[in-house]
Amino acid sequence: MLSWLLAPMDVASAHDVGWHLSWHARIMVLAWGVLAPLGVLIARFFKIMPGQDWPRRLDHNFWWNTHRFCQYSACVLMVIGAVIIWNAPALTIKPGPHAYFGWTILSLAVVQICGGILRGTKGGPTAPAPDGTLRGDHFDMTPRRLAFEYVHKVAGYLALAVSVVAILTGLWQANAPNWMWLSLLIWWSGLTVSGVFMQTRGMAVDTYQAIWGPDPALPGNQRKPIGIGVSRRADMVSDVGPDGS
Repeated sequence: MLSWLLAPMDVASAHDVGWHLSWHARIMVLAWGVLAPLGVLIARFFKIMPGQDWPRRLDHNFWWNTHRFCQYSACVLMVIGAVIIWNAPALTIKPGPHAYFGWTILSLAVVQICGGILRGTKGGPTAPAPDGTLRGDHFDMTPRRLAFEYVHKVAGYLALAVSVVAILTGLWQANAPNWMWLSLLIWWSGLTVSGVFMQTRGMAVDTYQAIWGPDPALPGNQRKPIGIGVSRRADMVSDVGPDGS
């Protein structure tokens, strides 16, 4: 078993990729195979934490802080990995599908970063406007915020899907050992099973409702939740205001 795990997938070819390619692969797998999907999973299913006294306790920041840490770290690692491969000897760089998928992910990551910068203000009780009102792009769900929501979610899930193909083509191109394939299969399977379980439990809660509560008078609660499979909590409490009181 140990011999099989250490052996490359194609036993007829050697697994000899050199320093640049090996570290490029390790960094990119950590970024897009581990951190990015973990950040997406947490952002989708942990907007309301287990045991949280929602809607009396609103805007739990666990998902927000963890999502930012995972995605920012993935982007930093992506840049490092790109620089390493860019400076690799010419003979070690092989053009092909893996490179195209890689540049596609990088482009989508740039879209996400720019979208985050341009997403507008938050507003609401936790981040009121300078004049003291609750006005904000997110609280009011302005066209600017709506555009960000759709672009961010579509580009994010697309980047996640492309990253899977990029990693698999990279492993194939490098003739990676079997243990690498197996490790990713186990990790991704665990994330998938967890995601399906939490989706069936109704944990993919609308961001707006998770942050500001179920009051139907709130601007965002008058709109359809954004995202496939995203729902609002059925246990709406009519006597809970936008501040959770």
